[in-house]
Amino acid sequence: MLSSKMRMMLCVGAMALVFLSSVSADDVVVVLTEDSFENEVGKDRGALVEFYAPWCGHCKRLAPEFETLGTSFRKTKSILIGKVDCDAHKSLCSKYGVSGYPTILWFPKGSLEPKKYEGARTAEALVAFVNIEGGTNVKLASIPSSVVVLSSDNFDEVVLDETKDVLVEFYAPWCGHCKALAPTYEKVAAAFKLEEKVVIANVDADKNKDLAEKYGISGYPTLKFFPKSNKAGEDYDGGRDLNDFVAFINERCGTNRDGQGQLTSKAGIIESLDDLVKEFVSADNNEKKAVFSRLEDEVKKLKGSDARYGNLYLKLAKNSMEKGSDYAKNEIQRLERMLEKSISAAKADEFTLKKNILSTFA
Repeated sequence: MLSSKMRMMLCVGAMALVFLSSVSADDVVVVLTEDSFENEVGKDRGALVEFYAPWCGHCKRLAPEFETLGTSFRKTKSILIGKVDCDAHKSLCSKYGVSGYPTILWFPKGSLEPKKYEGARTAEALVAFVNIEGGTNVKLASIPSSVVVLSSDNFDEVVLDETKDVLVEFYAPWCGHCKALAPTYEKVAAAFKLEEKVVIANVDADKNKDLAEKYGISGYPTLKFFPKSNKAGEDYDGGRDLNDFVAFINERCGTNRDGQGQLTSKAGIIESLDDLVKEFVSADNNEKKAVFSRLEDEVKKLKGSDARYGNLYLKLAKNSMEKGSDYAKNEIQRLERMLEKSISAAKADEFTLKKNILSTFA
């Protein structure tokens, strides 16, 4: 039998573990509400606050930059990096004259009279602004790269893997064009980091001259695409903006991501099932079982990721039969509420796929 003292120690230890496991990347940006705002802002530290709306596209694009800003100032006690959901706290946003999203305001130490931030919406520019206004000297936090670094030792293992589509940048450290491309290429890699079958990689051609020679590299940067079906490699001749890369990868790899790495409305949709779903939705309760059986037969023919999405179609069709005609509409609304919250990228993918497929039943 455990003594009461031992039981208390175990309980405290468990509570500590729960607390530690709940800390996420979102904690670097303090969530402010109508109740907490004046307890946090205008006190003994300066504060940069983003006023946003969950549905705002510009806010979603700013989110990773603002998170990097929060990470950079995480250990700086004289600075607060915060955010306010203006959908949830309309009166607070109205109080500070917020009429568009995102609006970024700087509150000096000891003041609730803000100054509007008008600069570039990049982590670098935001850090520089806070350093000037707050009298700090914080450096931009380095973010782990999603680009796979290749060398002569691992090139064949990664690039010639016939289960992966691989985009490779051959670069030289001294090359100005390579340096200019680097931030965009990082964003491309980040956008597809959850796609297990897609690899965004680079190789230092100065250090790995054998690879540069083997693939006929004569200028930098040179990009080559190694799809599952052609491990000899193909020249990438597309544009070099983020959207150009994203469109190319989506087309060639069968993915459906946007530049922020979020799944698009096409993700999970299987066109070959559309007619059966329409038939299922319009059928009466007695006919639905027969259509469901045909849907099962079609799903059995699917392979790879389509098979996984097909099984989700079946699950949602079954729920629709059991829970009634309003199931799809109500579940879509629930998922939209969940997607507005601070959730992991993997959970966002899961909810978006389900929402997309449900839309065909609604």
